[in-house]
Amino acid sequence: MLHSSALRRLAGKTQVVEPSSASVPRTRLTHSLECAQVGRELGAALGCDPDLVDAACLAHDLGHPPYGHNGEAALDEAAKGCGGFEGNAQSLRLLTRLEVKVPGAGLNLTRATLDAATKYPWSKGPSSSGPKYGVYDDDLAVFAWLRRGAPESRRCLETQVMDWADDVAYSVHDLEDGVVAGLIPLEALGRDREEIAYLAASLYSDAPAHDLDGALAELLGQPWWPKAYDGSAGAQVALKEATSSLIGRFCRAAEDNTRASYGDGPLSRYDADLVVPPESRAECAVLKAVTARYVMDRPGVRLVQEREREIVAELVALLADGAPEPLEPAYAEAWRSASDDAARLRVVVDQVAGLTDAAAAALHERLR
Repeated sequence: MLHSSALRRLAGKTQVVEPSSASVPRTRLTHSLECAQVGRELGAALGCDPDLVDAACLAHDLGHPPYGHNGEAALDEAAKGCGGFEGNAQSLRLLTRLEVKVPGAGLNLTRATLDAATKYPWSKGPSSSGPKYGVYDDDLAVFAWLRRGAPESRRCLETQVMDWADDVAYSVHDLEDGVVAGLIPLEALGRDREEIAYLAASLYSDAPAHDLDGALAELLGQPWWPKAYDGSAGAQVALKEATSSLIGRFCRAAEDNTRASYGDGPLSRYDADLVVPPESRAECAVLKAVTARYVMDRPGVRLVQEREREIVAELVALLADGAPEPLEPAYAEAWRSASDDAARLRVVVDQVAGLTDAAAAALHERLR
């Protein structure tokens, strides 16, 4: 996984906060590495194979297109003619098909590794659980192979650990990046608690806003919670202490509650389900809402996002209209051998999905 080009490309895909002269925030790559560290430790504590959890965490964001979830929405619209686009399904496609370590087998990973990396083990359709899904119809054959013997639609413990590690890593670290970038005013969180709680309820949690307000109040009352940030050495230390305390708090809660339900023996695969208490999920949700409130919804962002969606949509159209000439050699080869228009469109979508943010902008400018 570490040696795949798909993982390296994540270095060019923004996580939430854009780089500036004053800060060096996370990219999708550094987020994936931090997710892997969190997941590996939690998985090992429960008895999972730490290498398996590590691989699942490293793989979980491989399918993200340029511009993150914003680009994902635009690419889903542009890909209607071939069944749509979903970052998690694209991850499986990369692991089993588009990465070319072994012809016809992608990275040639084991069944257990692919199963652990499949966050949503079902295909798109009326029976799927919500808008997320983990496999395109084109890839159902390999999906059936990797899921052989697994309970239908059930996620293995390693996948659940990866999913919680992802939530923990990005909720905590995106908050840290927003504070360092000067976008999240720590001193205003108490004043804006009600607004943040309602935002968390609408975007990230099924819990009532009252409970989410209480979760934020609980966090703000912790002795390690930083009250302000001015960039000084002392402020940096305090922020790092808060980051470490939050990660430890969330992981200990999941470990303790899972052990309370399933005992002290080693747990892996389909022996158990990860038990994350509602209080921890509520606290995680309000952290996400803080970042959404002050970073993703700040003035000017919506205009930038609109332009990013236009770039993605126009790229698909430009490449599809000019194919195979403007396609990269491997994709041009796949386009020529595709059986129909839908398959050819899927090839174009595969190329666009693999671009970094900068590469997407540069290719769009060149083709336009």
